[in-house]
Amino acid sequence: MSSPLPARSIVRNPNHPTRRGFLRTAAAAAAAVALPTYIPARVLAAPGRPGANDRIGIGFIGIGRQASALLSELTRLRDGRVVAFADVDRRRADKAAADHQAVAYQDYRRLLERSDIDAVITATPEHWRLLLCVHSCQAGKDVYAEKPLSLTIREGRLIVDAASKHQRIFQTGSQQRSMLRNRVGCEFIRNGGLGKVRRVIAHNYPSPWKDALPSQPVPDGLDWEMWCGPAPKVPFHNDLFLPRANPGWLSFQPYSGGEMTGWGAHGFDQVQWALGMDHAGPIEVWTEGPAFAPPTYTAAETAERGNQLCSQSKVFFRYPGDIVMELGDGPPGGAIFIGDKGTVKINRGVCESEPHELIEAAIQNRPRDVNESHVKNWLDCIRTRTQPVADVEIGHRSATVCHLGNIARWTGRRLRWDPVAERFPDDADANRYLDRERRKPWTLDAQG
Repeated sequence: MSSPLPARSIVRNPNHPTRRGFLRTAAAAAAAVALPTYIPARVLAAPGRPGANDRIGIGFIGIGRQASALLSELTRLRDGRVVAFADVDRRRADKAAADHQAVAYQDYRRLLERSDIDAVITATPEHWRLLLCVHSCQAGKDVYAEKPLSLTIREGRLIVDAASKHQRIFQTGSQQRSMLRNRVGCEFIRNGGLGKVRRVIAHNYPSPWKDALPSQPVPDGLDWEMWCGPAPKVPFHNDLFLPRANPGWLSFQPYSGGEMTGWGAHGFDQVQWALGMDHAGPIEVWTEGPAFAPPTYTAAETAERGNQLCSQSKVFFRYPGDIVMELGDGPPGGAIFIGDKGTVKINRGVCESEPHELIEAAIQNRPRDVNESHVKNWLDCIRTRTQPVADVEIGHRSATVCHLGNIARWTGRRLRWDPVAERFPDDADANRYLDRERRKPWTLDAQG
């Protein structure tokens, strides 16, 4: 069975990182949000490269719901040592630091100054992903960033460029890449087990809608200005601050792409993997059905109404080879693949086929000693300087499919997509959605 992703050595830059070199680079870049000085860890086997017996120093940027799950995984593995936590909610940072004998910060830039932090884990709202990832790479830290990797397609490319420029080991939190049955199913399809793939049925993920929730008092210890960050400054409301509440930031622009990027980043990632599109993607996207008509929530309520209204227009994608993916009754963590020899359904931890025996041999012959920890894969790759299973380019390309689905709904037109240039070749209006305006001073210098 072929490996899911060939290992690629990361060549070290002999000029990076050093204190003097980083100061010189930072001064030249002159980013609008100043990045703190990075001092490389000298106690490791080599600068920036932990030895086999070293415990990797980890900093957490954001310690909410998803980051807490990653923290539990890291603690169980015992391969890393937690050094510090940063969170705009100082109470959360303080509690996590007290529980793990670590240091707490409210400003992530102070965490990035520490020479005893080799890598960071970040699971903040999507509107913060660009700055946190780029600044972490600039500071010489390896990165584990939750999915979806980006808020816009352009931001995803900037993150990829920063990881490449600073030669960082960068894992996207698409943990299904580390699940054995998902790997077996995607490899089976990619290696021709279904014959020619004709059609893919994915889940009908809803797009985001608008927030106009009323103002509530900002809780003590919460830096709401910094939480808003690059997004517009709006009044605090607890059902905006939480990710999945009534309805939570995950349902709202401009903080997220809705479930199109929330669960879609998982499902589309499996499609990209199975079709061999990790460094490419669809070439056309369009919608059918009612025009997109998102609501504006002016009071707290569940996501049910918004999800229903924001999934009425059905989205289609065309991949090279005339493979069409439609959003319909597919599973949320994967898709149903229809080929010449039958069908395969992939979901989280699920791989099954019709006829049943089609994929049975591949499942029975799967490796028995595979480690399914996505965090462990990242830590191992930090030591070996090889590419993790959900490298930054993979995360960017999978998130791009999500963004294309939203843009198709927003424009309501059939759009051609160039996955090499990462632009719509003949639609200036659609290209407006490739990036967003970022609120000052939370901007990023073009030099990255």
